[in-house]
Amino acid sequence: MKRGWPLLLPALAVSHLFAQPFDFAQGRPPAPPFDIILRRGTVIDGTGLPRSRADVAIAGGFIARVGDLSKERAAVEIDVTGLFVAPGFINIHSHASPSALPRAENMLTQGVTTEIVNPDGGGSTDLVDQLARASASGLALNVGGYIGFNAAWTEVIGPADRRAAPEDIDAMRAIIVKGLENGAWGVSAGLDYKPAYYAQLEEVVRVVEPAARWRTNFPNHDRLTPESNFSSRAGVGETIAIGEKAGLVPVVTHMKAQGREQGQAGDLLGAMQQATRRGAYTAADAYPYLAGQTGLGALLVPAWAQDGGRQAMLERFTDPPSRTRIATEIERAMNARFNGAEGVFLPATRQQLVDVMREMNAPAGETVIRILEQGNTSAILRFGSEADLVKILKHPTTSIACDCGASTETRQHPRAFGAFPRVLGRYVREQNVLTWEDAIRKMTALPASTIGMVDRGFLAPGMAADVAVFDPTTVIDHATYEDAGQLSEGIRHVLVNGRFALRDGRVTGEQAGRVLARTAHMPSRPMTTTARELTVLGTGRLITAAGDLRLSLALTQKSRAPRATGGLTVSDPATNTTTWTSTELGTLQTTDKWATFTARVRGVDGEPERSALVIVEQADPFVDGKPATVTISIDGADAIRGRLSPTAVDIRTAAPAAPARRRE
Repeated sequence: MKRGWPLLLPALAVSHLFAQPFDFAQGRPPAPPFDIILRRGTVIDGTGLPRSRADVAIAGGFIARVGDLSKERAAVEIDVTGLFVAPGFINIHSHASPSALPRAENMLTQGVTTEIVNPDGGGSTDLVDQLARASASGLALNVGGYIGFNAAWTEVIGPADRRAAPEDIDAMRAIIVKGLENGAWGVSAGLDYKPAYYAQLEEVVRVVEPAARWRTNFPNHDRLTPESNFSSRAGVGETIAIGEKAGLVPVVTHMKAQGREQGQAGDLLGAMQQATRRGAYTAADAYPYLAGQTGLGALLVPAWAQDGGRQAMLERFTDPPSRTRIATEIERAMNARFNGAEGVFLPATRQQLVDVMREMNAPAGETVIRILEQGNTSAILRFGSEADLVKILKHPTTSIACDCGASTETRQHPRAFGAFPRVLGRYVREQNVLTWEDAIRKMTALPASTIGMVDRGFLAPGMAADVAVFDPTTVIDHATYEDAGQLSEGIRHVLVNGRFALRDGRVTGEQAGRVLARTAHMPSRPMTTTARELTVLGTGRLITAAGDLRLSLALTQKSRAPRATGGLTVSDPATNTTTWTSTELGTLQTTDKWATFTARVRGVDGEPERSALVIVEQADPFVDGKPATVTISIDGADAIRGRLSPTAVDIRTAAPAAPARRRE
């Protein structure tokens, strides 16, 4: 056995459908080399580059080939002529219900293959336990999670408005680090929600700044305060400031220009661009609606009235002067943020707030208090303008994310059943706001890059086989505020890790989804669109636990090319034999002193072709001395990890051209 192979055993133990020799005794021909071929589709690969007609082959849960495969065969072949073939959509703002994850019909019929839960700072502080419970009954799609600032603040500080002591800060920092060690895809926050609302900016920075070493992101539901007159500009500015001070990528989550600041989306986007020019790359996500959904009182009842939790709030309702003041402040927030009482809809009863006001013969603030006294309920809150939404959707660093997740609840926001097809049908096909290529980029490679994902988001050899196939002439949403449970149409097939989760528009019951964990070597980053190169100068010495290997690596990708050119070879100098050599290359992604790419590789002694994921660190922040390191995963299992000579690695990325000025 070659040196280095003991570390490959986990990968070789995985069962896959690979080609077998002819069985003369039984008279059977060899199995085809691919599991599935999607034939003659129009491929939009996630890069944002122009579409092309091509076949897509899948083997062992990975993309094996993209191109002309007319001479190849697969166990399953499907003609997708006239359909678009794209990477599976990645929802980086998911409120998935664990009970809905085994089937996830509302998400699969939107083309979604991956959900990242715990946005807005929520979720559990024990990410491992949370995701284990969520996946216990099987997963129809992939699931990962953030570690939430709100969850940490609530666990340590509790519901009261009080300052964090030094020991409290230390305890919350430990929660954040543990979450990242356990695979969190970023540190989320919802500073608009109590009790995290009570945290001061510098306290937030102190709690989340240990995550800077992980080079991750900070998605935040902006805090809009009465002191700022509920200003979205102030809220976005605070998100950027926290991310910049803490050394994280700020992400303005479910971005919007609310209430009285409607029409000012350009200013919000300008603030993001200024931060990026300062060196603090800033991103956003958005959904294609002009209303959101949350608890009725969460953003309306003033912070001082929620101090101490729900029971304390209910007691304040019983005090006449406090009740009057609370009602007045509810109406102020409602008018400033949500266009008044006319902008509030109660999905549980399918009533407009103004109708309930007439029934109760009470003004808006008093009506909200009476509803909350009966129990918690959700509300759909209208906030913005179509012109602002279009500007936000078009911004180059805005991902599409639905602020929804796997669910069976039909009395809720229509985004849970229609967000992604709504973008494709309304904003691409009907209004030409986005191109097909850019819309797909915003649903795949861009969100993957924003959170640090490396093996999904592109249709390229070696990538995980998460695929969405849809009809560009029919894809559209049907869900409405009054009837939110109507499924979208036009999504024809969805594959999750190479298996059909949706076929011919119907859920198959397959549960091929996985819990996805981020590692320390998956930084949040801008998408790489300019020319880039990755070279291991000469033949690098790869020092692994099983002995020394040699790595030869030289990749180049031009700015308008979908894939890299060059090659990868791993060899054993002791025996002068090749362990792995690349046969097909995927997309090269780079950022500061870091690079990754996927490939198809072939081993020695006639071993079948497999998929490889390679991550190169030029100065690894998690190893003493920050040496150059390489991680090579084969078929999804960690196969080879080692160090390189400090001078061996060369990563180069061409500077982006200055953007042309465009009038909005």
